[in-house]
Amino acid sequence: MATINVYTEYTPNPATMKFLVNKLLINGSLDFPDREKAQESPFARELFKFNFVNGVFFASNFVTVTKTEDAEWEDIEGILKDFVKGAVESELKIQETLRDEEVAFEGTETEIKIQQILHDYVRPAVEQDGGAISYKSFEEGTVFVELRGSCSGCPSSTVTLKAGIEGLLKRMVPEVQEVVAEAL
Repeated sequence: MATINVYTEYTPNPATMKFLVNKLLINGSLDFPDREKAQESPFARELFKFNFVNGVFFASNFVTVTKTEDAEWEDIEGILKDFVKGAVESELKIQETLRDEEVAFEGTETEIKIQQILHDYVRPAVEQDGGAISYKSFEEGTVFVELRGSCSGCPSSTVTLKAGIEGLLKRMVPEVQEVVAEAL
């Protein structure tokens, strides 16, 4: 077995930290914004046993943890880093049943183009910050998306959404007039 290394990165959301490992954890992403939803994930369920964990998000080679307001990263970062290392080494499952996230774009030609741009250009950038974005719908010039992981509740996500994602889509798909994030 290869040695598992874990390193941390701050995200634009001060309440979340990204714990990266040198191993693919999951194809796609899974969000567990609360203890109840985490019941379907042994890994997330164990993380929620820490009273300072308020949310868990998995994508490719990282887990993003959202802390409670009263916790300080300098007090809990080492504890979480050790836990993630041990969990990955012991192959603690992220989900009970394996579901591969197939990339299948549906809808009109414009909707497919929007989904392709979100998948190819936006998703990798959002994942770098410990989050995820998913396409919901396109109606009358407005693209509706869902933000998860560290993007959910992040103070800078509105700027990213409007200046970055909306600007990109407007340039590449003339039919797009606005991008709106739907609340979870």
